[in-house]
Amino acid sequence: MIPTEDASARKREIEEKLKQEQETLSFIRESLEKSDQLTKGMVSILSSFESRLMQLENSIIPVHKQTENLQRLQENVDKTLSNMDHVISYYHVAKDTDKIIREGPAGRLYEYLACIAKIQKAVEYFQDNNPDSPELNTVKARFEKGKELLEAEFRSLLTRYSKPVPPVLILDAIGGDEDMEVQEEVTLEHLPEAVLQDIICISAWLVEYGRNQDFMNVYFQVRSSQLDRSIKGLKEHFRKNSATSAIHSPAVQTKRKETPTKKAPKRPVYIPGTIRKAQNLLKQYSQHGLDGKKGSNLTPLEGKDDVLDIEIDSYIHCISAFVKLAQSEYALLTEIIPEHHQKKTFDSLIQEALDNLMLEGDNIVSAARRAIMRHDYSAVLTIFPILRHLKQTKPDFDATLQGTAASTKNKLPALITSMETIGAKALEEFADSIKNDPDKEYNMPKDGTVHELTSNAILFLQQLLDFQETAGAMLASQESSSSASSYSSEFSRKLLSTYIYKVLGNLQLNLSNKAKVYEDPALRAIFLHNNYNYILKSLEKSELIQLVAVTVKKVESSYRELIEQEIQNYQRSWLRVTEHLAERNIPDFQPGAKLKDKERQIIKDKFKGFNDGLEELCKIQKGWAVPDKEQRDTIRHAQKRVVSLTYKAFLQRCANISFTKNPEKYHRYSPEQVEDMIDRLFDTSA
Repeated sequence: MIPTEDASARKREIEEKLKQEQETLSFIRESLEKSDQLTKGMVSILSSFESRLMQLENSIIPVHKQTENLQRLQENVDKTLSNMDHVISYYHVAKDTDKIIREGPAGRLYEYLACIAKIQKAVEYFQDNNPDSPELNTVKARFEKGKELLEAEFRSLLTRYSKPVPPVLILDAIGGDEDMEVQEEVTLEHLPEAVLQDIICISAWLVEYGRNQDFMNVYFQVRSSQLDRSIKGLKEHFRKNSATSAIHSPAVQTKRKETPTKKAPKRPVYIPGTIRKAQNLLKQYSQHGLDGKKGSNLTPLEGKDDVLDIEIDSYIHCISAFVKLAQSEYALLTEIIPEHHQKKTFDSLIQEALDNLMLEGDNIVSAARRAIMRHDYSAVLTIFPILRHLKQTKPDFDATLQGTAASTKNKLPALITSMETIGAKALEEFADSIKNDPDKEYNMPKDGTVHELTSNAILFLQQLLDFQETAGAMLASQESSSSASSYSSEFSRKLLSTYIYKVLGNLQLNLSNKAKVYEDPALRAIFLHNNYNYILKSLEKSELIQLVAVTVKKVESSYRELIEQEIQNYQRSWLRVTEHLAERNIPDFQPGAKLKDKERQIIKDKFKGFNDGLEELCKIQKGWAVPDKEQRDTIRHAQKRVVSLTYKAFLQRCANISFTKNPEKYHRYSPEQVEDMIDRLFDTSA
């Protein structure tokens, strides 16, 4: 049971809450009524606003459309006026550009090109819109005039600023200062930069708008002339400054491929005077002979040969200069001439200079051929340095001419082949000439010294040492075997070794035949001894002995045997002196015994035979020559030993024998005097 008081309190509480809820409900109802009233008012306002907007839109839209039409009409009018101005300007182009076109592009190229562009647009306009108008002919004529003046400006700029490259600059470009450890590549600047840019600009315009390729002909003609003049200037530089050309003359050059990152190539291989000196000596030997004696004074011929020496050096440098200048010309050409015309234009550009160089090379070959016909085989020595340089330069040459016509590429190989052919012919004919040189008695040295044929042959062979690879390649080029087409340096070296051995064999055979001219066998032996000894010493002093040893190992021992054999042959000449003193020809005398008249006469005859023979041989052989001091002393010593021993033994046997009342009449010479007489053999000054 809930207590009564708690129930009453609970009831009052509920009644109060109910009252509050009723008040809240009444407030909500009032609020809803007010909201409905506001809503009705807002709807009424919005309906009124919508009505007004519709009225406004109906009024504005026609005005807007009318305004838009007016704006479009305005734009059309503006465009029409602009187009009218533009069209009218085409009719004034000829007049507006007349002064600039007449004055030409010199000094204001870009302004001139802008005028040409205006004229070109006018031409296009009239062609499209009014092809029958007289204005079209006017602007066309003005355009052609402008193009002609641009072509003239192209020629003028190119001609005015294209100059031959100075010889000193060319020499620096192909060699540089060899004393410098780091070589700096020399850049050849053919045209000033500003002029070059103008020429490039004109070229681009003529190609794109002028549709004209005549300027390319102008380009190669002008540049071709300058290339040829540059090379001729270098050649003239060598002629005028022979001393300077010697200073600039090159050291050793190796096979190279020139790149911007590598050192500049050294100058061509050639030392002026070495080949020419050999040629001078060969000629002088043939004119004066060689006695080999102490005091001989042979001076190389001067004058004309020195000039030829400079010509060789000049030609070698000109070949290198052509490669360097052609590379430089191609680099310049690529900036000016369109790509698809570059190779053809370059081919035309280099023709004159290349043809002149090849013609000069052909003249060298022809001169050598004529000299060979005259049996002047020293002429081939001129070809060696040139041919070697051509072959060393060929890789750069081929790279430079890449893309040119086959006829252009083949010019250098044809010249090389021609030089190899004439060189091989000279070598073979020289070998034959050594074998077939006639035995002329008046041409034989009276004193039995070295024959001019021997000195010529050895000197010629020694010159080959500086050009072993070149000479070997000459010989290999004439081989018909399959290996010759791809010969190696080893193959060439073997051929050259075989060739030198062949020349030496021919020389030995010819010397043997020549020696028969001498009636005296002793002089014949001295002659052969001197020549064989000269050959051996010459082989040993140079690399010829090593070169011959490539194919023949015992050349040295063979010559030593020949030399010893001839010494023995010479010594036989003294048998007619010592034969008188031989024991088998002397009776067995007893010391103190009285001799018969016949026996005394035998001893007298022995003395007389010895004395006369000794005097005769010494008189004759004193005028003979043995140039080699070592050999001369060896022969004298051996002869003194044999004669002196025999003579002393004879004197000892006759010491106590009385065979004459005047012994001094027969005993003319003491052993010491005999030795002294032999010591004076082969000495014309004694």
